[in-house]
Amino acid sequence: MPYGRIGYHCPVPSSASIHRDLKGLGDQPYDVLVVGGGAAGAATAREAALRGYRTGLIEREDFSAGASAHCFKVVHGGIRYIQHGDVRRLRASCRERAVLLRIAPHLVAPLQFAIPTYGQGKSSKWFLGTGMLLYDALTADLNRHVLDPARRIRPTRFLGRDETLALFPSIEQRNLSGAAVFEDGQMYNPPRLVLGFVKAAAELGATVANYVEATSLLFEGSRVIGVTAADRLGNQRFEIRARLVINAAGPWAEGLLQSIAPYGEHGSYSRDTCFMVARRYETPMALAVQGRARDSDALVARNTRHLFLVPWRDCTLVGVWHVVVPREPDAVALPRVELRQFIDEFNASYPALRLQESEVRRVDFGLVPFGEAARQGGGLSFGKQSRLIDHRRHGDVDGLISLISVRYTVARRDAVDALNLAATYLGVRASGRESGSRPLPGGDIANFARSLRECAARRPAWLPATATEALVRNYGTHAEQVLALAARDPQLARYFSGSEVSYAEAAYAVREEMAQRMTDVVLRRTGLGTNGHPGCRALDEMQELLRRELSWSEERMAEERAALERHFVRYLAPAPAALEGLARSA
Repeated sequence: MPYGRIGYHCPVPSSASIHRDLKGLGDQPYDVLVVGGGAAGAATAREAALRGYRTGLIEREDFSAGASAHCFKVVHGGIRYIQHGDVRRLRASCRERAVLLRIAPHLVAPLQFAIPTYGQGKSSKWFLGTGMLLYDALTADLNRHVLDPARRIRPTRFLGRDETLALFPSIEQRNLSGAAVFEDGQMYNPPRLVLGFVKAAAELGATVANYVEATSLLFEGSRVIGVTAADRLGNQRFEIRARLVINAAGPWAEGLLQSIAPYGEHGSYSRDTCFMVARRYETPMALAVQGRARDSDALVARNTRHLFLVPWRDCTLVGVWHVVVPREPDAVALPRVELRQFIDEFNASYPALRLQESEVRRVDFGLVPFGEAARQGGGLSFGKQSRLIDHRRHGDVDGLISLISVRYTVARRDAVDALNLAATYLGVRASGRESGSRPLPGGDIANFARSLRECAARRPAWLPATATEALVRNYGTHAEQVLALAARDPQLARYFSGSEVSYAEAAYAVREEMAQRMTDVVLRRTGLGTNGHPGCRALDEMQELLRRELSWSEERMAEERAALERHFVRYLAPAPAALEGLARSA
């Protein structure tokens, strides 16, 4: 049966388990060792395995623990590249968006974005509409390979004034002429999308491991032959040898390169920030709001950049703000005073919204490449581009490639480019032509809506109807494996307090998805902590379940809980009781 042509039922798929095998990592040399388990690293490991290379993947924390987990959840089609006349990047972004809609239809879906139009100038319907219709014309051919019609991006449409106000009654009405509506993609669960690439690599024979840090490069003369690695959970140190090391560790990548000669210019990084508020609007559409910052590199600029209100699950995402900061990924933070400034800016742009700090469930931020700081002057530059560095040309070092990818949308394409370069080191094994069409594990679904209805009709009595969609969105066809655990052990057929996350999902994370720590389960394998702090009672229940699953001591349990609470503090995600205190003090 061809990929993507599976029937409209929910079959029980073959096992997609991943398990941590440190002995296997050090036993044999790899063709390709990928360092970094974020979106780019995971996609690179899948691409290498697809092409027939013996592949290893290591990540110093958990998969998708860095910027990949803390993004705006949008799969960008690159509509703003129209302003810059960059048709190549526009088409590349749209092509990659279509790939994700095809290979992970459970995790990525279209979302409409409305931009209100005003008057006769740069905010007018004719000005915005001209750009959007040009965008449609340049990308019309890129949807045809998306099998599910509901996952195809629809063309631009225009709303009149009355229709726009019916959808968004509190927006500025003076000179309002209507709205222009385009579609982009949205991720339901970014960490599980990364995990999908990791699982795909493992299914193809790659050895994958989290909590393994590449502490230094191994050399034989001027050639890199692997890395010295440290097990961050067990304090073991060992060597991993490879014909080629691909350094895809995001903002941590440059740290691994300290032992080699200068490899080129060190780029600057942007701290991209958004936050989540406890509001869910009736209109299932994102809304653009005129911000204050300008795009200094645009050929045809709007008045200012847009900020967005984006529906996501039962919340609304607000963002994005870009600030160039030092490359210190372990120390990057967002002080509350800056959060208040962001809230003030949004309220000034959209006074009727009246956002309050007490509504913020959590903030998200991460470091992404942002061109060269020297070019940015007083405004923000268009310089967000991925970096692919061949160290034979930058540093005279053989056996090493660095890939620093800019965003989810282009991670797979960046992986393709990295493996095309890798082939000049290793020779060609296989073409990798399936890369853009082979579904990720759980994504072999031809019609998501019909598959969801079929699964909902057969749901077990303990599974609430409202939780069925979240289960299928997170696991796709592998939802059956989670339900099978609960069928074998009725103790897992229940939910953590105040949530629709089941004990079965947590057990599945440990037994089948390489979850090693409490943060892995709460923040990345399940949705328990992705909308903010779930409350102490739910975490107490999770702690007890993980104690049984992983045989933790009382001391280990306390350490795990403390690490999780530190995460919530760092991302300004107070427990529900603390939110109530913020509301009273507002």
